[in-house]
Amino acid sequence: MHETPPQPARTPAPAARRVGIVGAGQLARMMLGPAIELGLATPVLATAPEESAAQVAAQVHPGRHDDEQAVRALAEEVEVLTFDHEHVPTEILERLEAESLVAVRPGPAALVHAQDKLVMRERLTALGHPCPRWWRIGSEEALAEALAEAGGRLVVKTPRGGYDAHGVRIVDGAAQARDWLAAHGELLAEELVPFTRELSAQVARRPGGQSVAYPVVQSVQKDGVCYEVVAPAPGLDDAAQQRIQQLALAIAEDLDVTGMLAVELFETPGGEVLVNELAMRPHNTGHWSMDGAVTGQFEQHLRAVADLPLGSTAPRAAASVMVNLLGGAAEDLAPGTRAALGEDPELRIHLYGKTVRPGRKIGHVTLVGEDPEDLLRRAHRAERLIVDGPDADRPTAPTVDGEPR
Repeated sequence: MHETPPQPARTPAPAARRVGIVGAGQLARMMLGPAIELGLATPVLATAPEESAAQVAAQVHPGRHDDEQAVRALAEEVEVLTFDHEHVPTEILERLEAESLVAVRPGPAALVHAQDKLVMRERLTALGHPCPRWWRIGSEEALAEALAEAGGRLVVKTPRGGYDAHGVRIVDGAAQARDWLAAHGELLAEELVPFTRELSAQVARRPGGQSVAYPVVQSVQKDGVCYEVVAPAPGLDDAAQQRIQQLALAIAEDLDVTGMLAVELFETPGGEVLVNELAMRPHNTGHWSMDGAVTGQFEQHLRAVADLPLGSTAPRAAASVMVNLLGGAAEDLAPGTRAALGEDPELRIHLYGKTVRPGRKIGHVTLVGEDPEDLLRRAHRAERLIVDGPDADRPTAPTVDGEPR
């Protein structure tokens, strides 16, 4: 485990006991169990009672994340405000912080780098962290020039609001982004990186600077959504692990992040990495840690934002895998869940309480052991049982984007 020690000269303030969570999705839901174990009260701000966390939280504040009065009402009842997502308007958080109404963690000056991709690219580039080649686009003419420089194709992203492949397009003509330019004014354009795989490095950081790093993991996407994760990333030697962990720790320090930070990366054919995205909260690529690490990411995030000593990130086994459950044929998940648990007693299932829609994240499964290929085979078997039902016809081997795994 790579970490920076607590700062001995610092006289710590009492740890927070009430942590408000803005947003009531599955990430907030999965914070609630660790919060109970840590003795923390965690009221959530929810837009609807059927949201994942709102179904099970002890205290629910109704309201939207972009309604300042609703956010203030939650802030007035807690010592720390943290987030299930990055979509809270920056100016609301800046006013709360300026008034010292509540500790905002991560603070708006850090969170803006996960909210606005242009801000993130500018800052990381200025700090010297490795990024893809990129362009700020304010017109079709500027995009046409960037396309010419890049060889005819670019990835175009909306600066704010994108997630799970939303707000991302690959274009080969400037007119293909005309509607986004009209709606957003400016866009981020990036080179198409010839990456060999996607990696993710997660770290946690307390207000006083103590930080810890998790093993770097490999992730696979399906239709732009995280589908599976293997921890640690296969074939990544110790030197590369440490180099990438140090990069993530440096970004957390440079941006003054408090809480969990996920640094999503492209690994290039030469073995170098480029920063793709940042998330300042628990992240899909860290779900493996719930069962595969001494301290799972949801407990770690709460420890960090409440200013409690951070926990060990050591893995519990040689390998851990996580496979997302994306909505399939089965509307009722109970029969498949029962069948999957019956087939594999070591399986861990985490369901989010969501209505099933095709491709929607409705849960995930994890397994820990010695052989990542065997763990993936078993996890995908459980996935198909749960999302399609135990009586559905299914291929003999799981597939990703149509190709056998």
